[in-house]
Amino acid sequence: MSATRDIPEQLAFFASPPHACGYLPERMAVSVFVDPNAVMDMHVYSRLADYGFRRSGSHVYTPKCPHCRACVPARIPVRQFRPNRAQRRCLRANARVSATPMAVALREEQFALYRRYISSRHPGGGMDDPNPDKYLEFLGSDWSDTLFVEFRQQDHLLAVSVLDVLDQGLSAVYTFFDPDFEAQSPGRFTLLWAIEETRRRGLDWLYLGFWIGASQKMRYKQEYRPLELLLDGQWQGFHADQQLPTL
Repeated sequence: MSATRDIPEQLAFFASPPHACGYLPERMAVSVFVDPNAVMDMHVYSRLADYGFRRSGSHVYTPKCPHCRACVPARIPVRQFRPNRAQRRCLRANARVSATPMAVALREEQFALYRRYISSRHPGGGMDDPNPDKYLEFLGSDWSDTLFVEFRQQDHLLAVSVLDVLDQGLSAVYTFFDPDFEAQSPGRFTLLWAIEETRRRGLDWLYLGFWIGASQKMRYKQEYRPLELLLDGQWQGFHADQQLPTL
């Protein structure tokens, strides 16, 4: 990767040892990550996001598997996005839901919802017994500009969406919601809200992490069009009538 004006030339990158892939069974994965001892800030991270990097806690990484290209960075150009019929139904179904952005902090009600969600979605996966410290280390960092957005239906906490504020857009870090309200499509609604919030802030893109066509749980991203994918070092747009690649 060549340095830009906003990425320090001395920034070092390392490759992880091969490890079990979290998305595709029976595959091994390798990540390239930024030196964890480097000084990181949101301006540098914003530039790295355009090269396909993402953060987990304070660690900034991108997949770089020798024999697999399945993980493709994805983002939505929010100024061009228009909701489809299913998304409009979702917006109507959640018309009474309010959204409140907050600073990163441990809030007992949010943490209890996170534990319920993890226990429901990832039982036995190593995430289903979180403690408060690990929870905050996973979702926040000491250098990121991060929001916890509460979604409430009357007094009920329906969902929390964690978003990073980049120079050029918002980055969706994680979302968790009440499993009892899954029929209301809270995950879809929070993402639609994030698209509109990105637009409201005058920013251009909502970053979604990685598109993995071979992973069932990641295919939901294909319904948001146009969708841009970082392929061979270039962001390429895909509209509703175009098939996304499965690499």
